[in-house]
Amino acid sequence: MIRAGIAVALFLCIAPGVPISAQELDQPFRVGVNVVMAPVTVLNRQGEYVSGLQPQDFRLLDNSKNQNIHVDVTFVPISLVIAVQANDHVEGMLPKIAKIGSMIQPLIIGDQGEAAVLAFDHRFRWLQDDFTSDPNKIQTALKKITPGSGSSRMIDAVIESVRKLRSRPGNRRRILLLISETRDKGSEGKVRDALMDIQMNNVSVYSVDISKMMAGLTSRPPDPRPDTLPPAMYPVPSQVPATPTTVMQTTGGQGGSAQFVPLLVEIFKGTKAIFVDNPVEVFTKGTGGTEFGFGKQRGLEEAIEKVGNEIHSQYLISYSPNNTAEGGFHEIEVEVNRPNLKVRTRPGYWLASLTK
Repeated sequence: MIRAGIAVALFLCIAPGVPISAQELDQPFRVGVNVVMAPVTVLNRQGEYVSGLQPQDFRLLDNSKNQNIHVDVTFVPISLVIAVQANDHVEGMLPKIAKIGSMIQPLIIGDQGEAAVLAFDHRFRWLQDDFTSDPNKIQTALKKITPGSGSSRMIDAVIESVRKLRSRPGNRRRILLLISETRDKGSEGKVRDALMDIQMNNVSVYSVDISKMMAGLTSRPPDPRPDTLPPAMYPVPSQVPATPTTVMQTTGGQGGSAQFVPLLVEIFKGTKAIFVDNPVEVFTKGTGGTEFGFGKQRGLEEAIEKVGNEIHSQYLISYSPNNTAEGGFHEIEVEVNRPNLKVRTRPGYWLASLTK
């Protein structure tokens, strides 16, 4: 029996196939259907994806209570937002990103999938505003990305992307592909705000991280003009001590699913400000996604291939918890009744009250 200790962060999830009006979506946590969705990746000892498992091969425990689960072993149509950092610091990397448009349809969204494209600096520019299945429109949108200001409102861009994704039907997989540096510069929203939105709307986040070194080498020199942004628009310096800023600092470990839980708990409690020096890590691990990095063109293409391979190798588990009276953080264990397999899924869920 193979077991993976995980937890899934849930504030409000939309049940597959249940239409929700725009007015309802803007309501606080008391509106909605309580359905947890967890993409599950299963690997063998060699790190290869395992296919061919059936629903009866899985068992899921929520706070040690067995759940009645639904397991999709066939392809679920994908709705994808591609959010690309487009400030002056990554100007030299944008021509590389412009070349991946032809890879999105065959490798990630598939024939039944759809995508929208967002570029961000201090603004949000929807270069492909409507979701489209046309690969030519996706390619054109990525080629239209141009560098902007010195800001990079990455956290706010995640919130904006989730706002777009929540309009898609609940019977589609909602995925955000974030192509950016891992740092934020200028967002008004906080990591907790973005993570709440991600979890409420069952969005999985995958990132292709732009190398800071390569971006610095290829960026144009800054304009010799005074900085007009107030200090509050910048993240806290990395030297700030005493708060759990990384998985290592929080747990003393290397960042596995169970080790990541304490940081998620602190973020969701919101009892104190927590500086997170890599918000992308929170978004990916908090949803069961993965971070990939690149510096050169081939590295970017390989990262896109890896994202597609993982998404299309996953099993999608959904269930309505039978223990919703237990508020707070819910830990989950997923078991696969096959030997020598490793299971990975989204690492955390916070169940807020739906009665207030």
